[in-house]
Amino acid sequence: MSDTVIRVENLGKKYIIGHQQQERYTALRDVIANGAKGLLKPFQNRKSNTQNSQEDFWALKDVSFEIKQGDRVGIIGRNGAGKSTLLKILSRITEPTKGSIKIKGRVASLLEVGTGFHPELTGRENIYLNGAILGMGKVEIQRKFDEIVDFAEVEKFLDTPVKRYSSGMYVRLAFAVAAYLEPEILIIDEVLAVGDTQFQKKCLGKMRTVAQEGRTVLFVSHNMAAINALCSTGIVLDRGNVLCHCSASQCISQYEVQNSQGQSEAWMRSSNYKSSTLVITQINSKLKGEQPNLILELDITLESRSHHKPAFLAIDVVSANGTSLMQAIPELEVFLKDTKVEHLINVSIQLPPLIPNQYLVSIWVGSHYTETLDEVKEAIMFEVHESPTPGRSFPHTTEHGYIVPMSSVNVLNKAF
Repeated sequence: MSDTVIRVENLGKKYIIGHQQQERYTALRDVIANGAKGLLKPFQNRKSNTQNSQEDFWALKDVSFEIKQGDRVGIIGRNGAGKSTLLKILSRITEPTKGSIKIKGRVASLLEVGTGFHPELTGRENIYLNGAILGMGKVEIQRKFDEIVDFAEVEKFLDTPVKRYSSGMYVRLAFAVAAYLEPEILIIDEVLAVGDTQFQKKCLGKMRTVAQEGRTVLFVSHNMAAINALCSTGIVLDRGNVLCHCSASQCISQYEVQNSQGQSEAWMRSSNYKSSTLVITQINSKLKGEQPNLILELDITLESRSHHKPAFLAIDVVSANGTSLMQAIPELEVFLKDTKVEHLINVSIQLPPLIPNQYLVSIWVGSHYTETLDEVKEAIMFEVHESPTPGRSFPHTTEHGYIVPMSSVNVLNKAF
């Protein structure tokens, strides 16, 4: 149809993953020896000690959809679902392995911090460079120049090379350039999470304006409230496949059903691990419930391999960048003693309302608080996708922390 601006048919993207079995550490002598082996390889019939194998990984598989002019499309999916790969193909950054894409109109994309900017050029020069890439003339860019600078709030640093910008300044200028140079199609990945809360609100408002002007917006986010507030339609991806392409509210429901089934992870200690006391050998985890009432369930296996003092557990939850958030100390009916060879412990932790992010779990076992018998650092990862605050219309940032405490308010109006 004439109002279709993006048509994707049977799209597939394959990557080749190489696996190499070799020594864990490589010294200079190993590099020299391997180079010599490479020179002698044509003259040798025997097998090499290093075995290589390859595996095909399909980031996208038979993806098909159409997007109309003026649509605001939210692309939803867990990490690894294929969202970023799809946007890179639509932005002509990477080529598909199979299938076809037809795009009508100029495309501006903001996928990663620094994408499309030359680090040695100033902010001013990069504005003109990006405009030229989009096919705009100098007069056309000048007409939008002041609006871009005002929106990005970087006037003071306009003649500074962008390599000296903070990530927040980078994103502000990149979004302003992408939005104000009037592309027919605007593609935004979750890079907006780098900016502060006030700027995220401005970006969402600008994207609404862009769509109202008849242009098309594709927006990737893990924040369902932001998707619901901005987007009219949605696409849910799962392991490279399209689960549904329908209204934004239906896509959000589908995504929440998909995630309510729970995330599971497992960790296992190497069988040849040597320890003379109490050892954590296996951890299985499952995330249950929905925001703001998530429960992390852990099945922990420990072995008493020799005599040790009575011990207890401590479980730490940290953010993906290592910020400590909380510690749970489960109450045991009796302390762990060496009277049994194996201890099987089930722990349920009521998590506080967390912002959408990745979180890591560490487990410590010891006697008293100073004597460590065993410890496993960041063995388990779980991911929170939804906001703990219903109806929140802009993404969360770590600027104000990771936990959103439940609160109530009572407004008292008094007549003057």
